[in-house]
Amino acid sequence: MRAIVVKSRTIKIFLALVVAVVLLTVSINGTAAAQVYFGYSTRKVPIYNVDTQEKQIAISFDAAWGADKTQEIIDILKEYDATATFFLVGFWVDDYPQQAKAIADAGLEIGTHSNTHPDMVKLDRNTMKNELETSMAKIEETTGVKPSLFRAPFGSYNNSLLEVAESLSLKTIQWDVDSLDWKGLSAGDICSRVISRVKNGSIILMHNNSDHVLDGLRLILNRLKIQGYKVTGISELIYADNYTIDRNGVQHKN
Repeated sequence: MRAIVVKSRTIKIFLALVVAVVLLTVSINGTAAAQVYFGYSTRKVPIYNVDTQEKQIAISFDAAWGADKTQEIIDILKEYDATATFFLVGFWVDDYPQQAKAIADAGLEIGTHSNTHPDMVKLDRNTMKNELETSMAKIEETTGVKPSLFRAPFGSYNNSLLEVAESLSLKTIQWDVDSLDWKGLSAGDICSRVISRVKNGSIILMHNNSDHVLDGLRLILNRLKIQGYKVTGISELIYADNYTIDRNGVQHKN
């Protein structure tokens, strides 16, 4: 009788584990809510990179201050047959509408980087929503493009922010390769940082007006071309639906 009880208990535990695994892989609106499980606090996670066998990566530029180098970035991308995603702050669009329109006219992707570049985790939900809606409206009015991607200022996020972004049909995007171009690194150092860290599915973070972004971008694109990578905008890299995001922010196709 004791052996039967033990077996019954073992079977129940096994069945509970099976059910748990199934529930964790069920997609909610195609994203499985990007939750963290198995002993970690349940929280939402943005997309840091993509699980893919393709030699494809995405370059992104955050635009908050300055625009002197924006057109040259556009020209360099075209020269190397590459595309990219620009995350624009609302007040940047106010200050540089022609540059914002030039990005869109070049066929490059535009996402929102908030309206005033605050640390959004310090805001309540209504203010978060206002930041995003205001910036999205400015971008669409100026460029004709309705953003579908969002990058949080300072890379700072919490569940509330990601939920607000989702309610506005925005995917929140981080990065797994930081060029640190904003620190004034030389073009060679920027390139070395990126190339030593990049892999299939990487998302590279750069800034549109950093000191050595132009020379650094040329070096990076040249090296990536030699290594056989296709350089695209983020929407061309990520999965649009039927995916999950693991605790490290890696997006996986279901």
